[in-house]
Amino acid sequence: MNASEEAARGLTDIEEFLYWEAHLEAAHRRVADFTARAPGLTQEQKIDIERWYLEEQRYVARMVTEHIADTISVVEDDHHIRFGRWLRGTLTAMVLITAAMIGLCVAVIMGTSS
Repeated sequence: MNASEEAARGLTDIEEFLYWEAHLEAAHRRVADFTARAPGLTQEQKIDIERWYLEEQRYVARMVTEHIADTISVVEDDHHIRFGRWLRGTLTAMVLITAAMIGLCVAVIMGTSS
């Protein structure tokens, strides 16, 4: 991996980290707002609810990320298959056109020789 690829990968990693942290911070704010409005909860109960909710958000984020990655893999595989078919078709057409052109040239040469 060259330096520009490494830098691009590093930027992607930083972007993913910042997105993840922003998501967790937003989730933390939501659950803190919820527990603040729930009367009668002890501090320990609030902490338990917050912990559970944040773990749930991590799980959901992981599942969504895996789903997106799986979908991208399927789309990439389909693209490779379609591109391979297109490439084979193009190669076949080029071979046929080349053969036709060679046949035409031979016919013209043979016709002018006689």
